[in-house]
Amino acid sequence: MSILIVQQKLKAAGFDPGPLDGRWGATTELALDAAIGIEQSGSLAWGNKVSAEFRKKVFAGCRDQGIPADSLMACMAWESAESFSSDIRNAAGSGAVGLIQFMPSTAKDMGTSTALLAGMTPERQLDYVFAYFRPYKGRLKTLADIYMAILWPAAIGRPESSSLWTADERPTTYRQNSGLDLNRDRVISKAEAAAKVQQKLMKGVKPPYVWRSSDGKR
Repeated sequence: MSILIVQQKLKAAGFDPGPLDGRWGATTELALDAAIGIEQSGSLAWGNKVSAEFRKKVFAGCRDQGIPADSLMACMAWESAESFSSDIRNAAGSGAVGLIQFMPSTAKDMGTSTALLAGMTPERQLDYVFAYFRPYKGRLKTLADIYMAILWPAAIGRPESSSLWTADERPTTYRQNSGLDLNRDRVISKAEAAAKVQQKLMKGVKPPYVWRSSDGKR
């Protein structure tokens, strides 16, 4: 595996390897050490906020779909305001609900409804989370792309500098997601959207939120 691929994988998992330049330096080495430490410790970002059954289903589902478990947990932490509740609703009034904020149209396409999803346990709703991700299996190479699958699937694979929405072109969508516009330029980029999830990942791998198994195994 090349150094550049290692750097890309570290960045996708939420660790800072420095510039993606294919050169092995101190920053890349520190990032790899941190990643190995977390993996070997049998841990899960935000794992202390959920049940043992929830953690078990996250590990199994992420292995099946090739998604880093910590990255998915960070996405759900952001979408659910760190509650990991199945009935939490979008404060901006979009009608979305739950762990990844299922929209009413999405719920309908999956053969359910937001009302039914909200009535499920978080553990049960996870089945719908992984069913939602299944069509994107193999395409989610970065933390940003995992989040784009939730937020705006059309942006999967696009450069992180690409624009998602502007206040002029999509005023309603922009308003519902205006908290993502970090520089307040009335344009929400993929990088800005991913930055919020990145922050949740870095918070979630620290006490008291991170879960660590007693025997070092997941």
